[in-house]
Formats: sequence, C-alpha cells, structure tokens
Amino acid sequence: MAIQNVGVIGCGLMGSGITQVTAQAGFNVTVVEASDELLQRGLGRLRQTLEGLVEKGRLEAKAKDAALARITGSARLEDLKGCDLVVAAMTENHTLKNETFAKLDRICARHAILASNTSSCNVTAMAAATTRPGQVLGLHFFNPVPLMKLVEVVRTILTDDAAVKTVTEWARAVGKTTVQAKDSTAFIVNRLLVPYLLDAIRVYENGLASLEDIDQAMKLGCGYPMGPFTLLDLVGLDTTMFVAEVMFEEFREPRYAPPPLLKRMVMAGHLGRKTGRGFYTYH
Repeated sequence: MAIQNVGVIGCGLMGSGITQVTAQAGFNVTVVEASDELLQRGLGRLRQTLEGLVEKGRLEAKAKDAALARITGSARLEDLKGCDLVVAAMTENHTLKNETFAKLDRICARHAILASNTSSCNVTAMAAATTRPGQVLGLHFFNPVPLMKLVEVVRTILTDDAAVKTVTEWARAVGKTTVQAKDSTAFIVNRLLVPYLLDAIRVYENGLASLEDIDQAMKLGCGYPMGPFTLLDLVGLDTTMFVAEVMFEEFREPRYAPPPLLKRMVMAGHLGRKTGRGFYTYH
C-alpha cells in the first residue's frame, strides 16, 4: 500500500513539524487539534516557519504555497477517515492515547496504519485498544522535526511486517533516516541518552565540577555538539523528568530514577529555555 493521505493529531511543536515535512514532501495532510483556537495557533506557527524559510532563501515561495495548500485543519477526529496513515502527536498521556487509538480504529478505513509519535508511551497498549493491532506502531520523530533526520520506527510483538515496510518507505519519502526498534520503553535514543543526562546532574550535584566545565568536557572530550546541561535546558527539565520516571517505573533500575536536584528544579518551575531559566539563565 502506498501512503497518499496522512493525518496528524496535534499541532504543537512536534505535530506542526510532522505536518510541515509531510506537506513539503508532497503528501496531503489533515491535522486535527482539540479546539479551533489550538488549531489556528499551530497552523499560524507553521505558516510563519515556512515564510521564514522563504525569507532566508531556503524555500521558494511557490513551494511554500503548494505545501500550505496540501494542509487541511480540523477539530474533529472524524475528518481523518480518509487517511492512509495517522500519526498521533499529542501529549504523552497513556490513557488519552489508548482512548484515541480506539476511536481511530472505528473511524479510519481498514487499510489505514495508526502510529504514535512517542518517546515513552506503551505502543503495545495502543495496539491492543484496536481491532487492527498488526497495523499499529510507533514513529518517534525528534525535535525540531524539520531539522532532525532521525525517525525511530517502533514495532510491537503484534505489528505486521507490511506495516513496518510501508511506514518506513513513507518516512524516507519525507526525508528521514529510519532505524528500527522494538516496543520497549524509551527505544534506542532515550534508553541511552536519559541515563547520561541524569548522571551529568548527579556529577554536578556531588560537586565534582561546574556546569560549564561538565558541558565543555563532554563537547571537547567526546565531540558532542552540546554539553548535557545545555541539552537538558533545550529538551526541557520537565520532559526529561517525565521520561525518566516512566523508564524507572518500567525497569526499576536506580540509574533511571530522577535525581533530587532535577525534581526540585521542576517544582520551582525552572524548566529550561522555555521558561527562561533552567541550569542556565536565558534572556
């Protein structure tokens, strides 16, 4: 099956990014939000992004207009009934995602593949909420979606080979490099990344070195593009803590437990760049 019409649930940072790359690659996209207000905010941000690319000479005006013309917005899940692939990119809430997949199963055509853009939710539970578990999988995009090349294609023990093949071909068609992972909490990237970030906080907590020196050491000593604290502030401390807690709940290993300092910074509202203060202060 060749995918032609794509649905995206959620028009926040991830959803709008997935919508953008899909439309730019020539696919028709229906993006659904919980309300008209959220929808217009997300579509407005998407339009601004594309107009910014035109201003910088990275995209032709004709290509921008063509991409926008392929996007349809809605506040109704029912408008996804004609989609060949639906990517759920809403909040990381297990119950909400399972309920949404049960609804999509009733709405979408029998051939449609249902995917979740998730970094921590249980994809098998979403599949089990449907009558088409072989056509349910995870698609983990990375932020910012238009710039980050990687997509983790996550298969459950129920996913059909045909669904994996179809979605992998689609992800490559929208310009992404794919890797395959099994449905186990955090998949490849976060399974390796989150313990590293938590260990960096523990090293700082224990007084071994300053924030700046830890960041510099990992940049120059390991060749990383940014240090762990710069990355933590970029990702969001609340996001990191949420993923860490899900991982700890799944595996019960101490290395996945959020350090006390991380918990207290989240309690204090110091979440990183998005709040103007995390491990560093931003003006």
